Amino acid sequence: MTAYRGRFAPSPTGPLHFGSLVSALASWLDARAHQGTWLVRIEDIDGPRTVPGAAENILATLARFGMVSDEPPVWQSQRKPLYQQAFERLQTTGLVYPCGCTRKEIADSLLHVHARHTTLAYPGTCRHGLNGKPARAWRLRVPDGDAAIVTFDDRWQGQQTQNLATEVGDFVLRRADDQWAYQLAVVVDDADQNITHVVRGADLLDSTARQIYLQQCLRVVTPSWLHVPVVTNDDGEKLSKQTGALALDASRPLVALNDAALHLGLKLSETAALSREAFYAEAIAAWPARLKR
Repeated sequence: MTAYRGRFAPSPTGPLHFGSLVSALASWLDARAHQGTWLVRIEDIDGPRTVPGAAENILATLARFGMVSDEPPVWQSQRKPLYQQAFERLQTTGLVYPCGCTRKEIADSLLHVHARHTTLAYPGTCRHGLNGKPARAWRLRVPDGDAAIVTFDDRWQGQQTQNLATEVGDFVLRRADDQWAYQLAVVVDDADQNITHVVRGADLLDSTARQIYLQQCLRVVTPSWLHVPVVTNDDGEKLSKQTGALALDASRPLVALNDAALHLGLKLSETAALSREAFYAEAIAAWPARLKR
């Protein structure tokens, strides 16, 4: 049986907030309940959005809350040669092609295909050539017909199905600003770090089918998936830095930890609020039962 390896992969666009803590805690508890390895990966591949010092702040905050990576953390920005190698492997399959479309052109194209595909994200404009336009990004061609349907079991959300052709379209591997796309980077990193279980927020559920398809194209192992409910603000929006999420108060970790456990549906006793050790002992014991509901 393959040893459990999980990860928490924050983007250093600012300090950790409560929504991030929920995802971190879920991945930590799942790893500990499986007596597995828990890793931290700093997803700073999007250079323009990275805030200097945020990664170090995130690691320090996690440590204050009692979550320390079992292996040295890795930074995506230091792993670009791995993404280039994977990109070149995909090019040999004939599935990668240059795209000259701007976002506005894609949006305008969608108006013309609205009656045919109401949710198509990319209409395949450059599938058969750039039509005289310069290459801006590089896309991965997705299958057509039944081959485009990806189905997987999520340990929290249940069975999920997505049609890549009609719901996503050919997706970007390398962006127009020369940054590696999240989908490629995360698949390469999970494979390179031998991740067996991915535990993250449900806001990333929509990305999973693309990542499974990429894993198939690269012939790497597909991990187990678990997507926990996201935290929302008073307006029903996902709690994030963009929606005004406040930084965690590291001086009161037990309060936030117990609130995060409550969001995950863990009903802990008053003892869990007495110390970090008591909290984790009780939360780890309660985690497997929560997933069986």
